[in-house]
Amino acid sequence: MSEPVIPRATYRLQFHKGFGFADATRLAPYLARLGVSHVYASPYLKARPGSSHGYDIVDHAALNPELGDEAAFRAMSAAFREHGLGQILDFVPNHMGVGGADNPWWLDVLEWGSDSDYAGWFDIDWNARRRLLVPFLGDQYGAVLESGQLELRFDAEAGSFAVWAYGTHKLPITPPHYNRVLGEDHPALERLGDAFAGISDWRPRVVARARDLQAELAALVRRDPSARAAVEDAIARLNGEAGRLESWRELDALIQDQHWRAAYFRVAADDINYRRFFNINELAGLRMELPELFEQAHRLVFDLLRDGTLDGLRIDHVDGLLDPKGYLQRLRDKAPRPFYLVVEKILAREEHLRADWPVQGTTGYEFANLVLGVLVDPRGEAGLTRFYEDFTGERESFADIVQDSKLRIMRNEMASELAMLAQEAVRIAIQTPRTADFTRNILQRGLAAIVAGFPVYRTYVDATSPPTDADRQDLAHAVAAARREEPDLDPSVFDFLHRLLTADLVAEPRSGFSRHAVQRLAMRVQQYSGPIMAKGLEDTAFYRYNRFVALNEVGGHPDHFGVSLAEFHAGNAERAADWPQAMLSTSTHDTKRGEDTRARLAVLAEMPEDWAQHVRRWSAMLRGDAPGRTPDRNDEFLFYQLLLGAFPVQPDGAAPDAATLADFATRLEGAMVKSMREAKRHSNWAAPNAAYEDAMLALVRKALADQGFLADFLPFQDRIARLGLDNSLVQTALKLTLPGVPDIYQGAEMWDLSLVDPDNRRPVDFPAREAALAGIQDAVRRDAAVAVRAMRDNWRDGRLKLALTTTLLAHRRANPALYAEGGYEALDQPADTLIAFRRRHGDAALMVLAARFPSRRPDGSGATIAATGRWRDLMTGQVHEGPVLPVARLLADLPVAVLEAL
Repeated sequence: MSEPVIPRATYRLQFHKGFGFADATRLAPYLARLGVSHVYASPYLKARPGSSHGYDIVDHAALNPELGDEAAFRAMSAAFREHGLGQILDFVPNHMGVGGADNPWWLDVLEWGSDSDYAGWFDIDWNARRRLLVPFLGDQYGAVLESGQLELRFDAEAGSFAVWAYGTHKLPITPPHYNRVLGEDHPALERLGDAFAGISDWRPRVVARARDLQAELAALVRRDPSARAAVEDAIARLNGEAGRLESWRELDALIQDQHWRAAYFRVAADDINYRRFFNINELAGLRMELPELFEQAHRLVFDLLRDGTLDGLRIDHVDGLLDPKGYLQRLRDKAPRPFYLVVEKILAREEHLRADWPVQGTTGYEFANLVLGVLVDPRGEAGLTRFYEDFTGERESFADIVQDSKLRIMRNEMASELAMLAQEAVRIAIQTPRTADFTRNILQRGLAAIVAGFPVYRTYVDATSPPTDADRQDLAHAVAAARREEPDLDPSVFDFLHRLLTADLVAEPRSGFSRHAVQRLAMRVQQYSGPIMAKGLEDTAFYRYNRFVALNEVGGHPDHFGVSLAEFHAGNAERAADWPQAMLSTSTHDTKRGEDTRARLAVLAEMPEDWAQHVRRWSAMLRGDAPGRTPDRNDEFLFYQLLLGAFPVQPDGAAPDAATLADFATRLEGAMVKSMREAKRHSNWAAPNAAYEDAMLALVRKALADQGFLADFLPFQDRIARLGLDNSLVQTALKLTLPGVPDIYQGAEMWDLSLVDPDNRRPVDFPAREAALAGIQDAVRRDAAVAVRAMRDNWRDGRLKLALTTTLLAHRRANPALYAEGGYEALDQPADTLIAFRRRHGDAALMVLAARFPSRRPDGSGATIAATGRWRDLMTGQVHEGPVLPVARLLADLPVAVLEAL
C-alpha cells in the first residue's frame, strides 16, 4: 500500500473498565449507519488498573485487560471491518503511568536505581539526587510510617521483598539488602542473605544473579516451613506497631538505603527528580528519543498497523517530547506501512503548525475555536466586558492573568523542574570565565521570566539545524518580556540565556561551551515551557478570567472576542491548501465544555444588557442577606454561565423533574469544585479550602431548589437554549462540510451539554441513539421535508442534530473526492449575519449557507446568493434553481442550508 488510508469521518470512543471491547463491538452497526469511516479510539494499551482514560499506560506492548482479552479485541476489530470501519488509535509516547505495582520498567528502576536497564528510559536526573523521589504519600513520611501504612512484605512466589505504601504502591527492596531482612537465625536464610549481599561481584550478571537467588529463596520457603516461619518473623520484626514511631526505626533505616525515597506528594514541587506529565506525579516522562525505547514502545502499534487493524495514530502531547519533529520522522520511517497521522498540538493565536512535520495535521483544537468564534457577535464585547468588570470587580487584563498564573506554577507545583534546569544552566555557565559568576538563583529567575513570557507553548530548537525564524521571533519576544519582568537582573544574564536557548552559544567552533550540554538544555527548557503554558493558561487563567467562558476553551483566546468572516474564510482556505486532511473537532475528552454548551453561551454576546439584568436579579435572589461567608462574584459569575449553558433539555419542554435536577446539581457541583481549585485563588487541589467551597456549593444548591429563582431563570434559559440550537446546527454543519476530517465525540451526534472532565466522559445512551437514528432514516425516506420540520418543532429531543449529522456523513460517503480534494471558495455574503462558501471538485459542487447571530437572524429582505444551475437541499430534499437563490427561502426551515449541485 503506497498511500495511507485517510478517514472520511471519525467517531471518538472513550474506553475504560465500564466500556470495553465487547461494548464497542456492539456499536459497529450503529456507527456504520451513522456514516463515519473510522473509530477514533482512546488509548487501549495496558494502563493502571481502574484508569478512566487510558493515558497512564504501564505497558505499551499489551492491551488493557480491563477492556477485554485478545479474543475480545480481535472480535471488535473484525466487527469494525465487517461494517466498513477502520481504526485510529490515540497513542501516548511522552509518558507512562507509575506508582502502584503494574509498570515493570518503573519497578525495575526502583529496585536497581541508576543501574537498572530502564533507568535511562525515564527522564530522571540522577545528578540532582542519589535517590528517585516517589511522592505518592498522602501525608508526611514520618506520619505514614508511624501509622503502619508503609509495610514490608514478602512475595513468596517471586522470592522478593518490597515496602508497600497503603497496600497499593510497591517499592522494591534492592536485592543486595535482603541480608538485612533474612538475618542470621536460620542457616539456609543466612547463607542466602550473604549471597545477596555479595551479588555486586557478579558484574555484569548482577540482575541475573539476583533473580537466581530470588528463585532459590522462593523454592526454599515453599519446601521448608521453618524457613517460611523465619522469614515471617523477620518481617514482623521490621514492621513496627502502629502509633509507635520508635518501633519502625529498623524499617526506616532499611528504607533510607534504597534507591527510592517515599515522600509526601507535596514534596514533589521542590524535590522531584524525574520529568512528569505536567505536575502529575503518577505520570513519568519517557525519553522517546532513545532508539531502543522507541522500538519497545511501538512494537504492538506497528503490528496493528501491519495487519491492517489500525489505519492511523493520534499522537498525544507531542510538545512533551524532546524532539517532536525527529520523533514524527522516525515514526514515519519505522512504521510498516503509510498511515494517517495527526498530533495533539495547541497552536497560539499567530502560530502555524510546522510545515516540515510529516503529519496530516492537528487534532483540531484550533478549528473548534475558529468555528465557535465566527458565531460570537463582536458587537457584544463592550457590554459584556463592562458588566463583568462591574459585577465582579475584576479588571486585570487576561495577558496579566496568564503571566501571573505561569509564574505561580513555576513557584509552586513545578518549581523543582525549574531548579533542575537552572542547575544545568550553571554547569554550562561555569565553563567559561565570562559567565562563571552567574549563580543558580540568578539563572533561575531569568529562566522563569523567559518561560513566563513565551507567546507559544514551546519552540523547536534541535541539534540538527539552526533555529527557524519563527523560533527566533518567539524567543526574542520571551526574552524581551523577561527583561521587563526582571529589571533588577543584569542584562548580561538575559544575553547569556537568550544565546543558550537559541543554541547560538555553540553556533561557532571553540565557543568554550559544551555543544551537547547547550543543545540538550535548550531542548529541555522547551519541554518545560509547554507544561507551564498549559497549567498557567488552560488550567489556571481560564478559570480566573470568566468574562465570557464560551471562549475559554483549549486552544482558545478569551481576550480575542470572536472571529470575523474574513478570518474564518482565511483559516479554512489555509487549511484546504496546507492541511486538507487535518482533524476537525468541536468536542473532545479535553474540552472545557461540550460543543452545545458553548453554542448556547455564544448567544449571550448578542444580548449583553439582557444578560446583565438577569444576573443582577439572580444574585440578589440567591445572596440576599445570607449569613456567613459567600463566594466571590467571579466564581458566582462563572456559575451562572455554567448553569445556563449546561442546563438539561427536557424532550417535552417541561421543567426538569426532581431526579434530573439532582443529577444536574451533582454534575454542576463537581464542575464548580474543579473550577475553584484550578483557579487557585480561594482553594486548590493541594490544600482545598472547604469553607469557601461549601459556601459556593450552598449557592449552587439554593439556585436549583429555590422556586422563585427557577421561575425567573427557566424562561430566560429556554430562550437561550432555543437560540443556541441554531448555533449548534450551524457548528455541526460547518464541521461536516469544511476542508478536513470531521470527528464526532462520543454521544455528540445529539446534544452535548457537558461540563469539564470528568463530566464529558459520562456514559452515553447508545440504545437511545440507535433507536433515534432508525426512526430518522425511516421518516426521511418517507418525506424528508416533513421529517425535518417535525424534528425542528421537537428540537429538544436532539434528533434534529442527529439527522443533520447522518445526512451530511452520507453525502461525504457518496462524494469522497469532493470533500477530500475539493477546493474552498468564500462567497459574497449579503449580510454579516451570513456565512456562505462553495466546495467544488470536477463536476461535483457543494454550497453552504449558514446564519450567524440567531437573535438577529436575517428575515431575508430580498437578500440573495448567486448560484447558477439547480441545487438540492440535502436535509429537506427541496430543489432550488438559480441563477439567484433567495436567502429567506433557503433558510426557511433551518439556520443552515447545505446544497448539492444537480
